[in-house]
Order: sequence, then C-alpha cells, then structure tokens
Amino acid sequence: MEMLFQLDRPAAGARIVVAMSGGVDSSVVAALAARTGAEVIGVTLQLYDHGEATKRPGACCAGQDIRDARAVADKLGIAHYVFDHESRFRDSVIDRFADDYVAGRTPIPCVRCNMGVKFTDLFALAKELGADCLATGHYVRRVIGPAGPELHRAIDAARDQSYFLFATTDAQLDYLRFPLGGMEKPAVRAIAAELGLGVAGKPDSQDICFVPDGDYASLVRKLRPDAAIAGDIVDLSGNVVGRHRGILGFTIGQRRGLEIGGLAEPVYVVRLDVSANRVIVGPKAALGVAQARLSEMNLIGPTPEVAITAKVRSLAKPVPARFENDWLRFEAPEYGVAPGQAAVLYAGDRVIGGGWIEETEPALVAA
Repeated sequence: MEMLFQLDRPAAGARIVVAMSGGVDSSVVAALAARTGAEVIGVTLQLYDHGEATKRPGACCAGQDIRDARAVADKLGIAHYVFDHESRFRDSVIDRFADDYVAGRTPIPCVRCNMGVKFTDLFALAKELGADCLATGHYVRRVIGPAGPELHRAIDAARDQSYFLFATTDAQLDYLRFPLGGMEKPAVRAIAAELGLGVAGKPDSQDICFVPDGDYASLVRKLRPDAAIAGDIVDLSGNVVGRHRGILGFTIGQRRGLEIGGLAEPVYVVRLDVSANRVIVGPKAALGVAQARLSEMNLIGPTPEVAITAKVRSLAKPVPARFENDWLRFEAPEYGVAPGQAAVLYAGDRVIGGGWIEETEPALVAA
C-alpha cells in the first residue's frame, strides 16, 4: 500500500491528508491510506450553500456528502475536518462561471475549482497539518520520470480525469498522490464493499456540483439577471433567421434549442457575437477550426521533443496538433472548439500542459 502513496519515509512515521468529498473514490483513498499504517487525516471542503443540492442525488460536496465523509472517517478511525470555503468558492468559481457565460464563453468550473479552492487551498491546509502528501480520488497517474513526477492518464480510460488537471503545477504534483490512477472503477467499488463502507454503492457525482438541476442557463440568469437580453440569430451572411432570449443560453457547436424552422439543412452555433448580442449559426462544416489561441499556459515538467496531441473538450479524443507562440494548430479541422474551454496537450499518455482557449480561426471551407 505504501507504493500507492510513494512516501519518502516509512509509513509508521508519516502523515497523509486525504481530500474527502463523501464519494466512493475519495473514501477508498482514505481506506488505502489507513492501510499503510500512516496517520491519516480526512479533509472536506464545504464549497457552497448545500441546502438545495441535498435534494438531488449525485451532487458533490453537498450536506449529505459531508455526512458521508464523516461516517467513513469514523469507520476507518481517522480524524476528519470540515473547512468552510464557501466565500472563496463563490468568488473564484461560481461568479467566474456566470461571467464567462455572459461573455459568450463556455466555462469549465471544475478546472477553476482544482486550480484554486481544491488544490491550492487543500495544498496549504495539508502543509499546515504537517502532511507528507495530499491524496485525492482523481483518476490520473503520478509517474516518476527522468526529470521528476509526471502526470499521466489513468489506466481506466472511461474514468480518466487528466483533462481537468492540466493546470496542476510542478510543485503541486510533487506533493499530490493519486492512488486510484492505476485502478478501474469496479475494483474501487469492490474495495469499498469489502470494507463495509456505506458509500460503496453511492452514485458518481454528475454535472456541475453547484447547479442543483443541471440547468446552467437558469443559474446564470439568476446570478446575472441583466444579461438575459433577447437578440437575433443570424446565418453566416448576417441574415436574421431567428431570435434568442439571451446569448448565455448558447454554446459553440449547439444544435438543439435554436428554434429555427424552414432551413434546408441542420445548423449549429458557430460563434457568439457578444458586442452585437447575436448568435451566429451555420452548417456543421463551418464549425471546423484550424487553430486556437491559448492563454494562461501551464506546462508540467520538461516539454518533450515528440509529436503531441491535443484534447479540446473533456469527452473529445486527443488529435494531432502543434503548439507554437500561443497558437495550437490542428493537423485536420477540429470541431466544437469553444473559447472558455481548455486545450490539454499530451505526449502519449503524459500530460505536458495546457491552456484556455481564447479565440479560434476557422478552417477553410470549400464553396
């Protein structure tokens, strides 16, 4: 078990802090940590007003999740602390999420949460507690390479979360541990069942944790009521083909919900013109992107001199690309590339970094 946590000293004298969300993954990490013989401390962050979220199964970090984390800690005989980070989470994640939608971007709050509240704040807490490492239930692998720790995709491709962790810094990676990266989900649930943990059959968290019903647009309208301004839906030539009730309800690549009739072929959201309050639609071919400019680049370890691939959405497949002077150039037109999303770069299974998509340039479309 010690190998899973890659401790620099015997477990009997070590201390491991485990980020416990109340789900099966982090609960099993806590159990595996306890098995090493190290002192284990479970830490749960209360990130938002969880009253509404407790009504919806699958919401992460809600009131029931905190109770589940505490129950697991009690069963394992480890210490457990809850820290209130609601204000910081609201400012750095929820408010930015709303502002990005209003600005015509497609945000990924889970990455912002990992960048700030989770990794940065938990990192500091674990250090204050004198821990040798901070362990989480993310499905990624920490592999020791020639130049130090590297971030790799998980063995279980269906569970891999490397896309959401591209902003992990070298200093954080040196301190973080991901014991589940080499396991498949059924094995993790089997361990939970074997130990009699009450969360063994608990459903995985779904959607964004602070959106109780999955309706992102309604949340943004509530947070930014002045932003829901009706406007035109236009085609690539600027012809008005419909009306919308607010840009914040649309994302690049969207097809459903346009409420446009009488067109010869299906159309998709190609661009969002915030300044003119217009939604621009076009055929699928118009979604093809040749290159994208990235900002806030984070590189993990040395950049290898090998071919790279890039992933521009969490569920997309990595595609061949080149990165030069802030621009990511795709070997073939890539679809569904939206400002606000992340582009994550890989060398094989290794994550070499990534950044935020700021703007895109369309691929040439044949007439």
